[in-house]
Amino acid sequence: MTARRSAGLLVFRRGDDGGVEVLIGHMGGPFWARREQAAWSVPKGEYRPGEAPEDAARREFLEELGVPVPGGAWLDLGEVRQAGGKTVTVWAVEGDLDPAAVVPGTFTMEWPPRSGVLAEFPELDRVGWFAVDAAAPLLVAGQRVFLERLVTRVRGRA
Repeated sequence: MTARRSAGLLVFRRGDDGGVEVLIGHMGGPFWARREQAAWSVPKGEYRPGEAPEDAARREFLEELGVPVPGGAWLDLGEVRQAGGKTVTVWAVEGDLDPAAVVPGTFTMEWPPRSGVLAEFPELDRVGWFAVDAAAPLLVAGQRVFLERLVTRVRGRA
């Protein structure tokens, strides 16, 4: 069995106060509808052996947000093995996207469970800009380390 791997791209900008802000998305679908804390994610998705993780990150960004990846140099934020066993690799790129321009991709699942009825849901039901400190409790726990790494990398570039 092949280990599950996922790749994503975290867009960041500098706020009016000089701090770092990140663009993250609230996960769509009925399981996340009433949750706020630990229900947001970096735009990311799984990839298969033979696909370059950078290509997967670019593909997933476009699929989940419906807008192209901002131009600019990618900062490697490394990888993390999450509690469920999946390894997530993330890069960051500086950019300024308008959340109103996002047209999220969708997924189909049986809902309600065991009903035989298929329903379509957005992959991300909303996106927003957050200061790093505000984003941390919103992100799923396994992705919070990427915020720390981003701040370290951005400070090192300044």
